[in-house]
Amino acid sequence: DLQGPKIRLGTLTGGPRELKEGERIRLVLGETSQTPNEIPIPHPEIFQAIKQKHALLIDDGKVRLRLLKRADTYADAEVVVGGEIKDRKGVNMPDTLLPMSAITPKDRKDLDAAMALGVDWVALSFVQRPEDIAEVKKIVAGRAGVLAKIEKPKALTSLDRILELSDALMVARGDLGVELPLESVPGVQKQITRAARKAGKPVVVATQMLESMIQSSTPTRAEVSDVATAVYDGADAVMLSAESAAGAHPVESVTVMDRIARKVESDVLYQSMIDAQRNPPEATTADAIMAAVHEVTQTINAKAIICWTKSGSTALRAARERAHAPILAITPSIDTARRLALVWGLHCLTSDEVSNLDEMVDQATAFAEREGFAQSGERVVITGGVPLGVTGTTNMLRVARLGAK
Repeated sequence: DLQGPKIRLGTLTGGPRELKEGERIRLVLGETSQTPNEIPIPHPEIFQAIKQKHALLIDDGKVRLRLLKRADTYADAEVVVGGEIKDRKGVNMPDTLLPMSAITPKDRKDLDAAMALGVDWVALSFVQRPEDIAEVKKIVAGRAGVLAKIEKPKALTSLDRILELSDALMVARGDLGVELPLESVPGVQKQITRAARKAGKPVVVATQMLESMIQSSTPTRAEVSDVATAVYDGADAVMLSAESAAGAHPVESVTVMDRIARKVESDVLYQSMIDAQRNPPEATTADAIMAAVHEVTQTINAKAIICWTKSGSTALRAARERAHAPILAITPSIDTARRLALVWGLHCLTSDEVSNLDEMVDQATAFAEREGFAQSGERVVITGGVPLGVTGTTNMLRVARLGAK
């Protein structure tokens, strides 16, 4: 998870200061201010981009300013919501598209280290524009998946293009809840989730999902509903943060989240809601095959779908269909298998390349039985591409019965 550019105040002359509603204050470019009446911000990009009436939020939105006028090295603002400000507190600018890269020099070093370690996914913070994703993708060069954290309102205006360039999205509700009105966050969460579902790309919902379990051994009822709602909406993953990283009950937090997800997915209403979200297939062979896989699986009550995939695209398409059966993704690439572990419904395995269709079917049924997804006499649906081992050739569907000769 790359840190991204974090905008902060400089050092306040005279220490912490209480701002009163209606007060007019001056923001100045620099690490420190000359007088106690000035607030230093060491980021010239702010003074280049901020415009009259734009909001400037300090300390996670506890203090809110509205810009009155600006120059190259200072800006005058009115205090809309007062409060105490201190050195190095964070600054958010929900109305302003800042002319700065989403990757800092520190991020570049961290990214190089992550690539050397062989990480499976890289999360990019504070994405504003599609160009932010393109920059990281160029550095990563296919060695990891790139996940765009949607936490700035400006990203929503280019969501389709950001989604097109990304390998996955995250609904990062922490900063979204600072820069957007709190009551807007649930709707934005659904907007992002549905866009990712339509594109067939993984989407993660994160931040404060079981926040009370940092201290408490049980969640609030509202938190249980929050996690369940994300699952009902079709999220591929729900994520814990401080609950497992620094909380008093990390194991219990994971256990509770797992129980909620399993309970939702066993609900008849869940499957009907997921089915209602399905999008018509695009006019491609691969999409047509996957739509057929979904229908065949439902019709014959197949116990599993088995995808032979090299790049992972076949398994991603299968997951987008949200069929009523688990999906085994079999790939010769351990990197692909690990990356696909993020995706809804996928159970990932590695195997050597197969040389013919009979071998593909034999191995698929053997894997399904070995992994406990089907028993002798039960049917599975197998899909892949011919010629075998060639990326992007999904064009085959086959039904097989375990134990049949």
